[in-house]
Amino acid sequence: MSRFLKKYFKYFLLLGILNIILLTLGLAIKLIFKINIVFGDLAVQTLIFSLITLITLTVFFKGQTKEADSRTFYVLVAISLKFLLEMIFALFWFLVVKKCYNGAVLTFFVLYLSLTSFSIFIMLKTLKNKAL
Repeated sequence: MSRFLKKYFKYFLLLGILNIILLTLGLAIKLIFKINIVFGDLAVQTLIFSLITLITLTVFFKGQTKEADSRTFYVLVAISLKFLLEMIFALFWFLVVKKCYNGAVLTFFVLYLSLTSFSIFIMLKTLKNKAL
């Protein structure tokens, strides 16, 4: 395993644990509250949001290994890339695939909020230890 992966493996592992928790909570909410959530849609959304978060964190962590001048650029690229990829996914999910029922919209925004909060928390924690 490369030095880069060893250093940031714990964050990628936390992302995997968060995905398992989100899928479990989604299934539990579906069964307990009888909300119209298709588990396959939830799994696809979780996978895509996780891939976007993984790409964002990889770009961000790569920037942390660079010199101080380019760190800010990598942070901005990571955040902009995350926003752009999520907007493309929203466009595709709601307009092309036409998943516009209440459960799909609810899961989309819950996953968006939770995984965006996760990535922001990791970025802020890393920047607290290593400033731009």
